[in-house]
Amino acid sequence: MAENNSPASNYKPYIPASETIPEFTIKAIILGGIFGIIFGASSVYLGLKVGMTVSASIPIAVLAISVFKKFGKATILENNIVQTIGSAGESVAAGVVFTIPALLFLPGGMAYFKYFQIFILALAGGVLGVLFMIPLRRALIVKEHETLPYPEGTACADVLIAGEKGGNLAKKVYYGLGIAFLYKLFMSIMGLWKDVPTYVFGRHSALPNGTINGEITPELLGVGYIIGPRIAGIMVAGGVLSWIVLIPLITMMGDKLTTVFAPGTKLISDMSPSEIWNNYIRYIGAGAVTFGGLVTLVKSIPTIISAFSDSFKDIKSSRKNKQNNVVTETERTSRDIPLSVVLGGSLLLVIFMALIPSIPTNFMSSLMVVIFGFFFVTVSSRIVGLIGSSSNPVSGMTIATLMATSLIFVGIGWTGDYYEPLALVIGSVVCIAVANAGSTSQDLKTGFLVGATPVKQQIGLIIGVLVSVVAVGFTLLLLERTVGIGMITPNHPEPLPAPQAILMSTVIKGLLSQNLPWALVIIGMGLALVMELSGVNSLAFAVGAYLPLSTTSTIFVGGLVKWLVDKRKKSEESETGPGALFSSGLIAGGTITGILVAVLIGWTVGHTASGNAITFIDSAHKTILGFFVSGATGSLGDYLGGWGDVLGLLFFVLLSLLLYRVAMSKEDKI
Repeated sequence: MAENNSPASNYKPYIPASETIPEFTIKAIILGGIFGIIFGASSVYLGLKVGMTVSASIPIAVLAISVFKKFGKATILENNIVQTIGSAGESVAAGVVFTIPALLFLPGGMAYFKYFQIFILALAGGVLGVLFMIPLRRALIVKEHETLPYPEGTACADVLIAGEKGGNLAKKVYYGLGIAFLYKLFMSIMGLWKDVPTYVFGRHSALPNGTINGEITPELLGVGYIIGPRIAGIMVAGGVLSWIVLIPLITMMGDKLTTVFAPGTKLISDMSPSEIWNNYIRYIGAGAVTFGGLVTLVKSIPTIISAFSDSFKDIKSSRKNKQNNVVTETERTSRDIPLSVVLGGSLLLVIFMALIPSIPTNFMSSLMVVIFGFFFVTVSSRIVGLIGSSSNPVSGMTIATLMATSLIFVGIGWTGDYYEPLALVIGSVVCIAVANAGSTSQDLKTGFLVGATPVKQQIGLIIGVLVSVVAVGFTLLLLERTVGIGMITPNHPEPLPAPQAILMSTVIKGLLSQNLPWALVIIGMGLALVMELSGVNSLAFAVGAYLPLSTTSTIFVGGLVKWLVDKRKKSEESETGPGALFSSGLIAGGTITGILVAVLIGWTVGHTASGNAITFIDSAHKTILGFFVSGATGSLGDYLGGWGDVLGLLFFVLLSLLLYRVAMSKEDKI
């Protein structure tokens, strides 16, 4: 185990500073880049679907150890470089999907929702997140070794150190990945059963338009297991409120109306449940998420003040030592990228952003990126040291940035549609920087514990950003074109919800254009306030209220499995336990296959007599159904009707039981 109970000055890392072993090698860089692309792309899909991502450091560390064991030996520091480079993909993807899709919901934003613009914004935010963190490493990682545990970073160090001693725990990740791929192959590509079993109550029932459904995918099951029963339960409670309480209530009251109720465009009596959600519930959900994000920010203010104050004290102390000619020899484990390079690189990025014509920026907006970016990077790096990256209030800090930016714009007269994309660009770069800084902090903590060379890790993190942004932009555009993001349209009847991006666009439009249905937004804020006053995590509840019940119900099942496992084991499973690693495999396999499905949806293999495109998925479904029924169209699951729902639920129960069985198995060494 990585020891973390010694004073920083006396701490002895696993690999001593006096020892030099292979670290920043070509094979480590290449493998880290591959994992960065894979986990970056999969995190885009997951972030758009559920509004959160899952830390990739531990799964990548486990996979790196197993890959190098199969194809040649590697040192612990090479494995650390792999997870350092690879984990950048997940953090950059989180910042991107939380903000940039909001361009789709802002006037004129679609003009900037292009690959080059996404690439530049992701690159700028990702690199700034690394550069801004470098001057803080000594203060937060070394000086406060005892007080800031950095839970994911410490757990990842444990994995790497245990990996030196042998074992085969990585097979759990591969097992989960393979199972998830086969499951989605049969369900989504071959269409053997329905992927969203659904029951909708009739309009004249006691629960008119009430909807109970579940998107029975392996990645959502895995997410539920990892976040645990508490958060999963709060999220599904929000979904129950929206789909089983509010939609029936609006249906009952709206059926009596003879005029259109804004912001809807037709009578409520003519609306389906999804149309009621699209016209009314999503604004209530957005209001709840906004309030939840603000509450998270307010709760973080003491930590924010402390983080910024302590960081400036350390910088002041360093300057004083230099003035007194206090010079110490720099050990291998204490070498950082020079401050001159950090400042020069940051300045060049800001100037580039200000001058590039295809992005809505100027020198003032670039200056705001630097000010807000450095402030919240400092905050993020300290917060994740206390509560971990998974609990980092990235959305709250982004909301604060957007609100401050919008208020400044209002103060100088920059109001209206034209300035909304500009405000979002500032928030996007800051959000990506903050998300990546949190992950960078965890990686540097891991390196501190195992004895890595900081400058090599920092270069690796920048490489990880450069590699992952290539895949992140492509994946985002692919999903928008084939599946849709945020808005229900005839071409995209079941789009990815993108709750965080909806939230960001709501904040900007509300402050700059004042064109929101404020009554619905305020109702949502009131609901979140009730939860907060009741001692419930309002942000988790709000995200659940905004997401489809089909998403949160499946996550809840994963949380239930985790609850059963912990109860049977009479202790909480560790982050490197068999259930957690198998769930990581389910998430990776499910999201990667989901991206493959999106590609196949966009692959046209022919046209009907009327000229409509026939996709690969359509053709595959028809072929499979043809084995059972001659001349029918659609998938086998759809053809079976209610029995397709039953069949889907049966296979999902089997998958859940498999997760439970794996989680209950003995914890092997890596």
